[in-house]
Amino acid sequence: MPDVRDGLRDGLQAALEGAGVVPAPVDIAIERPRDRSHGEWSSNVALTAAKAARRPPRQLAEQIVAHLSAEPPPHVVAVEAAGPGFVNFRLAPSWLHEVLAAVIAAGADGYARSDAGAGRSVSVEFVSANPTGPLHAGHGRWAAYGDSLCRLLEHCGYRVTREFYVNDRGRQIDLFTASLEARSRGAEPAEDGYHGEYVTDWAAEMPGGADARQWGLERAHQDQAVTLAAMNVTFDLYTSESELVARGAMAEVLDELGSRAMVYEHDGAVWLRTGEFGDSADRVLVKSDSEPTYFLPDIAYHHEKFSRGDLVIDILGADHHGYVPRMRAALAALGHGSESYEALIGQNVTLRRGGVEVRLSKRAGDMVIVSELLDEVGPDVTRLVYLLQSIDTTQTIDIDVVSAQSSENPVYYLQYAHARIHSLGRQAEARGVQRAPLDEVDLAVLVHERELDVLRALAGLPDTVAAAMRARAPHQVTAWARELASAFHRFWHDCPILRDDVGEDLRQARLWLVEATRIGLAVALAILGVSAPERL
Repeated sequence: MPDVRDGLRDGLQAALEGAGVVPAPVDIAIERPRDRSHGEWSSNVALTAAKAARRPPRQLAEQIVAHLSAEPPPHVVAVEAAGPGFVNFRLAPSWLHEVLAAVIAAGADGYARSDAGAGRSVSVEFVSANPTGPLHAGHGRWAAYGDSLCRLLEHCGYRVTREFYVNDRGRQIDLFTASLEARSRGAEPAEDGYHGEYVTDWAAEMPGGADARQWGLERAHQDQAVTLAAMNVTFDLYTSESELVARGAMAEVLDELGSRAMVYEHDGAVWLRTGEFGDSADRVLVKSDSEPTYFLPDIAYHHEKFSRGDLVIDILGADHHGYVPRMRAALAALGHGSESYEALIGQNVTLRRGGVEVRLSKRAGDMVIVSELLDEVGPDVTRLVYLLQSIDTTQTIDIDVVSAQSSENPVYYLQYAHARIHSLGRQAEARGVQRAPLDEVDLAVLVHERELDVLRALAGLPDTVAAAMRARAPHQVTAWARELASAFHRFWHDCPILRDDVGEDLRQARLWLVEATRIGLAVALAILGVSAPERL
C-alpha cells in the first residue's frame, strides 16, 4: 500500500540538504497532529536536526518550509512552520483517494498485512485452566485475548502455535477426584474440595465403576473445549503435564541444567541458581523427599516450546506475578535469551447488572462461568467485550449495556456498521444499481468531510495493526474498529448514496467507499475473532 509519508520524508530530506544539513537524518518521524487544524501530518525534524544544522529549530523549520513550498511533495497543498520547530503539512484529498484504491486492491485478505514477523515462529500459551471444572470469567478473557493476539501475530507474518497446558497432576486433581467420588455416593466433599454444583451434575453423569480421576479429567476437558469452541477459540496443541513427566522430559531438563552447572544440592533438596539470573532467590526443583516441585515440569514444558518457536509467549492469570521472574531466570539458565520469552498478565473480570455485581447462576458455586455469559449475550459480544480494554487492567462488564441493541452498546454499534453495509448492497441490488469498475470511477468527487473521515480511519489501520502487534494489544484494533464504525455511521447519516438526487459519479464513488469500509471492518473483526454479520 502506498504510504504518503514516504513522499513527505523524501521532500524533507531534500529540503534539509537544500538548507545545508548534510547528511540529512536517516530516520525522519512523521506523525498525525492531535489537532486536525494543524494539518494532516507533522514532523519534528527541525527540532531533531537543529543541533547538527547549528541553527535554532524554528529558523531551520522555516527554511525547510520555504524549500518545500517551492517544490511540494505529492498531494501537498501547503506547508507551515509551527511552534518551536514543527513542520506541518496540509494535503489534498487525493492522498485519501489513493488509500481507498489501495484498500480495494488488497482486499480483506491483504489489507494492513505486514511481514514484520516473516521467518519467525512463536508459541503462545493461554488459558491453561486446571481440568477441575468449567472455565470462569477470567479464563474467558484470557481466551479471547490470547486467540486475538495469535491472529494479530499471524496477520503480521508470524507462524503461530496455540498451546494449552493441562495441569493434570498434583493436589488439585486429587481434591477434584475425591469431590467427584463423594458426590457420586451422595456425600459432601471435604471442606477443601470442590463444592460447585457442576460437581454434583458431573458425578450424576459418571458411569458406575468408572475411574473417577480419568473420567473427571476428560469431562472437564470436554466442558472447557466446548466453551472455547463457542468463543471461536481453538488450540494447535494440548500438552498433558502427566504425559510430559511420564516421557522423561522432567529428568531431561534436570540433566541439562546439571550439565550447565545451574543446580546444586542443599539440605537434601536440588536447587536452581535462579538468583543469578534476576530472580529474588534460588528455587527448589526437587524436594528433600525426592518429589519434584511444580516448577520443574513447568521448566521442562517451556524448554520444549522452543522446539516449536523462537519466541515463547505466556498469557497468565492475575496471581502469577511472582512466577514470571522465576521462569525467565530458569530459561536464561538453559541458554534462552531474555528477548525470547514474554509473559503477559491478565487481570480478572467482574459482571454487573442493574448496578450491582451478579452471578449468572448458582451452578458453579462462587464462580462466574463463561458458558453462561455466552448464553446471555452470545459469542461475538462476549469476545468483543473482553477485547475492549487492555488485558492488564481489571474489567467490569455491564450485562445491561452489552445485551442492549443501542449505540450505548459498543459491540452492537460496531457490528451494526457492517450490517448496514450489507443492507445497502441488498437495496442497491433491488434497484438495479451496480458498482462500476473502480478504474472507471472518479474518486476525486469524495470531498465531504464525512467521506474523508472514513478514509482517514482506513488509512490508519496498517499503523494500528503494527502498533498493536508490538504492544501485544489487540484492544487497540477494537478501538480502531469502533472509530471506523463511528465515522461510517456519521457518513451514512450525512451522505446519501441511493437517493434519486445523488449524481451517478458521486453514487459510484460512495459505493466504493462503502466497500472499502467493509474490507476494513472485515480485517479488524477477523483479527478480533468476531463474525461480521450481514444482518442484525
